[in-house]
Amino acid sequence: MRAFLRVTLTVLAFTVAALTLPLTLGAVALSASFENRYAPRTEGVSTQPVRRAHDPAKPTAVIVVGNQGAVVSDTLVPYEILAASGAFNVYTVAPEARPVTLTGGLDLIPDLSFAGLDRLLASAAPEVVVMPALPDLGEPTTRPVTDWLKQQSSKGSLLMSVCNGSGVLASAGLLDGRKATAHWIRIGGFDEEFPAVDWVRGTRYVDDGNIVTTAGILSGVDGALRLTERFAGTEAARKTAEAVGWTHYSPGSSPPMTQNTFEAADTVVGFNTAFNWDKPTLGVLLTNGIRELELAAVFDTYGQSLAVETTALGLDGTPIQSRHGLTFAPRGTPSADGLDRLIVPGADAAARHAADRYSALSPVYLHAAPGFPFDAVLEDLARITDTATTRWTARTLEYRTDHLALGGAAWPWTVTLRPFGLAVLGLLAAFGIRARYRRRA
Repeated sequence: MRAFLRVTLTVLAFTVAALTLPLTLGAVALSASFENRYAPRTEGVSTQPVRRAHDPAKPTAVIVVGNQGAVVSDTLVPYEILAASGAFNVYTVAPEARPVTLTGGLDLIPDLSFAGLDRLLASAAPEVVVMPALPDLGEPTTRPVTDWLKQQSSKGSLLMSVCNGSGVLASAGLLDGRKATAHWIRIGGFDEEFPAVDWVRGTRYVDDGNIVTTAGILSGVDGALRLTERFAGTEAARKTAEAVGWTHYSPGSSPPMTQNTFEAADTVVGFNTAFNWDKPTLGVLLTNGIRELELAAVFDTYGQSLAVETTALGLDGTPIQSRHGLTFAPRGTPSADGLDRLIVPGADAAARHAADRYSALSPVYLHAAPGFPFDAVLEDLARITDTATTRWTARTLEYRTDHLALGGAAWPWTVTLRPFGLAVLGLLAAFGIRARYRRRA
């Protein structure tokens, strides 16, 4: 019995020794990976957004961002589509008039605070309110947003959520007794958290009258086109889809979609978040006139991969204005220190070689060729990481990749071997301690 107990304790001790290093270091890296996605800027920004003319003859659509940030594509994709349609006054709004950090460290200066919008519309409700996913869903910090959403709904606004923005609507009680959808990763949890909602799978959006909800991230394209149909007609929506490069427009109904579920290959995200300690840092050069979709493609694709870090830079460090008037504040200027690559998004920036003054950093013009802005970024991600990471990222974005040339390694083998290497180190340390103890005995 003593021998059995001794063997059991020895096996247990060596098991603990093997697991301690990978679990401890992995947990630290995992936490840092998700915290860095919305890391706030360390210095203040006094810049005011550019004021745009308001046309009282057009309906007003607002995209809401929380004080703690929002998912960048959930915010910028519907913004560009609604703005490109020409059918709306489009603004970004937030509880307070201060910079908000979107996924990947892109700092947006909201057009209006809730109070400022109220003054602009003379206390009337906007015709459309778009709710992106928020990083603090379920936390008390979302209360200003959920209270405001309930007020706008009661005054007649049509609400649209993008991705897990449906969780924000559900937490406000606005989806009780209604059909809705959400991102495939979270919809199972929402089933349990919000049982009064009829959660629908396998569709890019659910149009339930005065509330439209969309599935993951780029399903927001389809949802925004649906809003354009409802307010401006099918032909306007078709022209808008063509203008932004979206080839999957389905007039009058949601395009077919196979419901994603977790697969064995999705374990790649665990390795990238827990054991990819030397992630490359990409400087993203912000330039005036860049499309909102081009910005979203860079910050969300690299950000959702959890294998790459991004930082927003400017030619001279001053704020820039996007194609349809949004204001963004960079966090510095390009420098060889701390940067692995300089990425220059935007077809206009590529055409005018906007970053040629930084030729020593070998700037990469991602959007030099035509196409939907996410295509070039996904292909670049595959080259600098691997195809498994890129396919995970595309599935997270809810975007098909069968038309893309995803070259690169098949799997991040170096990162994958790290936890096993740490386990071996732990075992060697345990054997060393045991040998030393025996010599002393």
